[in-house]
Amino acid sequence: MELMTQLRADQTRIEKALADYAAQWPSYGALKDAMSYSLLSGGKRIRPALTLAVCRLFGGREEDALPFACGLEMVHTYSLIHDDLPCMDDDDFRRGQPTNHKVYGEANAVLAGDGLLTAAFATLAKAPLPPERI
Repeated sequence: MELMTQLRADQTRIEKALADYAAQWPSYGALKDAMSYSLLSGGKRIRPALTLAVCRLFGGREEDALPFACGLEMVHTYSLIHDDLPCMDDDDFRRGQPTNHKVYGEANAVLAGDGLLTAAFATLAKAPLPPERI
């Protein structure tokens, strides 16, 4: 498959999987909304796409690598939220929309980033491994 066609297919699959994970999170006030706002705001999804590509390269199944790809994107998004905070780079926009702390406030943005980091670890810990990989 042509590289850009494969990347677009991977991005679509990753976006759906991220939305599925976010839908499962419990709702604690604005926290779930703040976490979802940044995680589901689009982006190139290069890190998770590379995770799937490496899986394919070594003969693995994409569905086995998808939780790890999504966990990696959650860690990346956490780092972006925290990097945008007033005490760091104090950015107003990320991916063409207002940053998390501009929409949800600084305290909620910190918690959203922390929540995404924890969600990433939970996603990775719950990921089933194929028997031949254990």
